[in-house]
Amino acid sequence: MVRISRRRFVSVSAASGAAWAGTSAAVTAPLNAQPAKRAPLKPLKVRIGHQMMGTLSEKQALYLARFGVDGVGAAATIADPERIYATVVELKQMRDLAEKHKLTLDIAECELPTLNVDRQKRPAINLGQGPQRDRDIEDFQTHIRNCAAAGIPCIKYALNLLGAMRTAPVQGRGDALYTAWKLADAPKDLPLTRAGVVDADTFWERITYFLDRVVPVASEYKVKIALHPHDPGVPASGYRGIQRVLDTVDGVKRFVAIRDNPYHGLNFCQGTMSEMLQNPGKEIFDVIRYFGERKKIFNVHFRNIRGRRDDFMETFPDEGDIDFVQALKVYREVGYDGLLMPDHAPVFKDNPNGPNESFAFDFGYFRGIIQAEAHLS
Repeated sequence: MVRISRRRFVSVSAASGAAWAGTSAAVTAPLNAQPAKRAPLKPLKVRIGHQMMGTLSEKQALYLARFGVDGVGAAATIADPERIYATVVELKQMRDLAEKHKLTLDIAECELPTLNVDRQKRPAINLGQGPQRDRDIEDFQTHIRNCAAAGIPCIKYALNLLGAMRTAPVQGRGDALYTAWKLADAPKDLPLTRAGVVDADTFWERITYFLDRVVPVASEYKVKIALHPHDPGVPASGYRGIQRVLDTVDGVKRFVAIRDNPYHGLNFCQGTMSEMLQNPGKEIFDVIRYFGERKKIFNVHFRNIRGRRDDFMETFPDEGDIDFVQALKVYREVGYDGLLMPDHAPVFKDNPNGPNESFAFDFGYFRGIIQAEAHLS
């Protein structure tokens, strides 16, 4: 039997009495007391989307509908190979196909891709090539007008010379392969592109020339134009003769400030923006806030990475450095109401379906965390 001294008994009893007194006060509080009011949360309005690498087919529309995708971005089928803008009829045909499968056509692609300039069909805008640049800008303006007439609210584009560069893939979980960029391993002796040497000032001049001519048309016809930033970042001195200017957060801030207009903004690739940071797991949320509060996020590539600027791999969304539930909370906070799209999904050895299996995982993961975030907030 354990013996307790009188002094010890008195000490324990006093402590117990004090604890009970606090508990009793709580228990005897009025049963109808109202909890402290919390400011109402903004509704989470994001939807799940997908971008097609090219046109939308019947088979692809069925695939997206199967996994509960809400909206899509795609290029119209253009009958004339010499024409870089889609007609109203061509755009409406694509929209009708999407709507047949209960998809909204939120974004039209255009002939200003993220490809390396050596692979671009019509590079004059990016190269700053005189009369042809002006003709291509006029075609882009026509594309804006036709999208407005076809009821398509946004165009995605890029102003790119180097394209989306990657070094050797790395092994992911299971048999998945992850694309990666490690600047230290990037080739040092690649030739110049057909753009030659392009310094930062020249690049900014070409960007500004384009925006000065297309943003007023986008504003007049109420079609958003959403730029994809440069992926990945390169040294300030340049790479292959090119000084990228849209590969830092400050560069993207400067870009959106060139024209103060609600129809001028971003295809906000969360992965690309994360690649610009030294500590993306902590820093990306304030980047979302900056552009989201200014209503410059027109579409989101909801992509995760592991690593940092100059050294990263692209992972499945549930295993990278970015907390996707926290990202959702910030998108709610800034009132973003557009699409969340997967991007750069892992591929597998001997998989004839390419990244479609990974995209299916992404769609389900996005749906799950959207529903969970709504219930837990």
